[in-house]
Amino acid sequence: MIPTIKDVAAHAGFSIATVSRAINAPHTVNPVTLDKVRQSIDALNFRPSPLGRQLRGERTRLIGVILPTIANPVFAECLQGIDELAAAQGYRLMLMTTQYDADRERHAIETLREHRVEGLILTVADADTHPLLDELDRAGLLYVLMHNDTVRRPSVSVDNRLAAFDGVRTLIAHGHRRILMLAGTLAASDRARQRHLGYAQAMQQAGLTPAPALEVDFNADELAPSVLAHLTSGPNRPTALFCSNDLLAMVVMRGLRRAGLQIPRDMSILGFDGLAMGELLSPPLASVCAPNREIGCAAWERLLARVTGTYDTSGETSRTLTLPHSVREGATIAAIPNRTDNRSAHASTSAEEPFA
Repeated sequence: MIPTIKDVAAHAGFSIATVSRAINAPHTVNPVTLDKVRQSIDALNFRPSPLGRQLRGERTRLIGVILPTIANPVFAECLQGIDELAAAQGYRLMLMTTQYDADRERHAIETLREHRVEGLILTVADADTHPLLDELDRAGLLYVLMHNDTVRRPSVSVDNRLAAFDGVRTLIAHGHRRILMLAGTLAASDRARQRHLGYAQAMQQAGLTPAPALEVDFNADELAPSVLAHLTSGPNRPTALFCSNDLLAMVVMRGLRRAGLQIPRDMSILGFDGLAMGELLSPPLASVCAPNREIGCAAWERLLARVTGTYDTSGETSRTLTLPHSVREGATIAAIPNRTDNRSAHASTSAEEPFA
């Protein structure tokens, strides 16, 4: 016979109400009592029924997490931060991925709502104009965004525009003038759009003409031959590439090597994310670093405050949390020697020949 909560209560010598609190709100129970209840649960091999709690209208202590993918370590690092804090505070996570697909995002949100999650932590394609987020606002389901750089909704991120600006300025400080940005489809990522704005601002401030982002399939393991030819052909090819994430930068590095180029002698590379694995590469990858695990931890803390009613909703600063970034100057950036021809560091924009 499957043991019930009544059996646990009898075995432990406490009321059913006390056992229920030990299971659903352990922080409210005396540690000695909690230990005895847990011993009885283990002895009887009792497993609480989440479905039963949901049907009785009790708290589920279940949090939904919606990410584009966990193949990118950026999101895995965020998830690790969330999971560590959630587990320590007696919450469970339910994870779904979307690949930035609108239909999958809707399915994920509907599925998690059916499981009566108490809140959501998610990353979407475009936070400012996302209709599903508008629906969550109307429904009153609490959520916090990660990495989405927006002031309209509760979010935790870095300042993607400023971070990209600082990274591209580093390339310019090393003498680079022909700098091209590679990204996935800009329409699929508000972060990539903000990073391109930062790239463009840094180029313009230096008197240089920014190029449109070269959009590539960021899920591919190889650069398309046409993209590789664009990067490596002609006398005015770029001398430095700013990649909108580190995984893309790694794919680019492999493609350039196969094309016979040496990094950074023939091409400098700057990524974005600050993945630890980038420092294991040869040469180590230069990157604009975001505190990914800390973003996950902060998103959890802000959601928990909203779920428990301790969240300060006064003013815009209470909605958006911007964490600091840094630039890791890895060995994939080489300085361009000063030149005396029309491409010198002091040449005007008109002296620069187009490269994109």
